[in-house]
Amino acid sequence: MVGPLIKRTLQLSGLWLASALLITGCSGNSFLAQGGTGNIAQQVWEIVNKDYVDGTFNNQDWQAVRDRFTNQPTKTPEQSYENVRKMLETLGDPYTRFLDPEQYKALQTSTTGELSGVGLQIGLDNDSKRIVVISPIDGTPAARAGIKARDFIVQVDGKPTKNLTLDQVANLLRGRKGSKVTLVMERDKNEFNVALQRDRIEIDPVVAAIKEDKGFKVGYARLSTFNANAVDKMRKAIQEEKDKGVDGYIMDLRANPGGLLTAGIDIARLWLDKDQVIIKTVSRQGTQDVIRSDRSSLTDKPLVVLVDGGTASASEILSGALQDNKRATLVGAKTFGKGLIQQVYTLNNSEDAGIGIAVSIAKYQTPSGADIHKKGIKPDVAEELSKDFTADQIATSKDNQYAKALEVLEGKIAAQKISKQVVVGS
Repeated sequence: MVGPLIKRTLQLSGLWLASALLITGCSGNSFLAQGGTGNIAQQVWEIVNKDYVDGTFNNQDWQAVRDRFTNQPTKTPEQSYENVRKMLETLGDPYTRFLDPEQYKALQTSTTGELSGVGLQIGLDNDSKRIVVISPIDGTPAARAGIKARDFIVQVDGKPTKNLTLDQVANLLRGRKGSKVTLVMERDKNEFNVALQRDRIEIDPVVAAIKEDKGFKVGYARLSTFNANAVDKMRKAIQEEKDKGVDGYIMDLRANPGGLLTAGIDIARLWLDKDQVIIKTVSRQGTQDVIRSDRSSLTDKPLVVLVDGGTASASEILSGALQDNKRATLVGAKTFGKGLIQQVYTLNNSEDAGIGIAVSIAKYQTPSGADIHKKGIKPDVAEELSKDFTADQIATSKDNQYAKALEVLEGKIAAQKISKQVVVGS
């Protein structure tokens, strides 16, 4: 008997959003899986067996795992969901996870730029394995409360986050608009309480402005996430600033945890020339796929990119492509270090069903072949953000990373003008 339709709907490279799951990229492939509609574990096992990036399955007998979990009796959907979660946890990969109806709906919503919750982007700290804030979203309850990137979430409404998955913490933080949640946070080994009221969150992926400094006109664009609107918004910002005669650009990718993989690739194409490599992906079988720019760049003006520990996933793909192709100078701090790509598979028992799984299917490398997973990308010019920095100081004179980016950009602008004068004079 033909079982439920399993459809590959999204390709992921993002981290996690506490108000919804943050994910990436699109694929239109689909296929039918054999098996009974009730045995979700069997369907999930087959997908992982076929596509999971690690052929050792975390150094375990994946056939034995199937026997252990697919034979578990379950009477309710919730029991089936929990059984699948436990099976996936054996892989030791926080990015490969089951999506119940609520989580799946939140995942779909997050790519449109309309979210609900507290506005925290969260991840798993590579060293301590604790739940860490990648960044608060501008203008959200979390940002207004003063929560910062690299703060640890210790408790949510009295429940310790130790030993909880990212998915479980995200569930605790989500809730209806107007409801309240109390967090225990840790910063510099000091704990403090934060009371938040959940709200609807709308993300404008690009904030752009023209700034003047020392006689130079600088096109500034802050890219906060790679959602469905990001490419068009960034293209429009670059073009408008170009039309107004800017001398160079600063693209701010700080605290950008990723988003749609395709958006990251397409934004790289706005800056790179035809045939320049954007990303290399490596499958479990070792097959390498190289994605290149297929058009001319919108501008050849100098570019500086701001990065930090919250720059992750699709942001790292973009940063690495611009750095390796010597199109931009990276300024700031080392990036987060997520080099895995996930595919989302939708498991439909009927037309209105909404459950799925996200599975790590490949590793990605920068154009030079660097594997940045758990390592991050080092900036060309290191500049740690001052400890007393607040969100309302972004891209101002009190933002020392931005000030350093301006300094670097102005040097590049001057060098480009001299170079053009030499060419004309010769």
